Amino acid sequence: MIRVLVADDQALVRAGVRMLLQAAGDMEVVGEAEDGAEAVRLAERHLPDVILMDLRMPRVDGLKAIKRVLAARPATRIVVLTTFAEDGNVYAALRAGAVGFLVKDDEPERMVEAVRRAAAGEQLLAPSVLSRVVERFLAAEEQAAPPPPPGLTEREVEVLALVGTGLSNAEIAEELHVGVTTVKTHIAAAMEKLGLRNRIQAAVVAHRTGLVDASFRPVRRGPG
Repeated sequence: MIRVLVADDQALVRAGVRMLLQAAGDMEVVGEAEDGAEAVRLAERHLPDVILMDLRMPRVDGLKAIKRVLAARPATRIVVLTTFAEDGNVYAALRAGAVGFLVKDDEPERMVEAVRRAAAGEQLLAPSVLSRVVERFLAAEEQAAPPPPPGLTEREVEVLALVGTGLSNAEIAEELHVGVTTVKTHIAAAMEKLGLRNRIQAAVVAHRTGLVDASFRPVRRGPG
């Protein structure tokens, strides 16, 4: 059962999300928060697997709440709820560690699938959206970071490059002719070695260090 916390200042939105998720059968809404401060408290109390977090809330906004939750429990998967996909705060939230975002008028099925994918550590953003996110992140950086450390194996580098192209675990497994579990293991190991919280940050590193070219194709090479 996937444990979900819903944080939104509109009671009607919270009620609708609760009904939608609990009808899915494999999810339990363990709490509802009307502002960021309450979201942080409930996250500490209920230890949700996934938090659906509105960014524009009173007192403590969603961005501050994301930072506080992840500082205490980095493994929490936070999906941003937003009214506009191009809201600049969405990129700040992704940089802070959110794993993806949903526009509030998306199809209900998309929210259910997003929660499942977030809980499984899968990629939430379509490759076209991921490309825009990566470009924004790279443009905001003042200087390039060093390449991946020598501790990465050749396979971990290869998997990291494919994450950077926006492929899902299943697609990476098909590309490399290995099992999905093997892919998950390599991704987890690479992210731990690089100190990364989610696949978005992994994709940024893949681009920043030359593992993926400007056309979002992997550049095959061994570990640095």
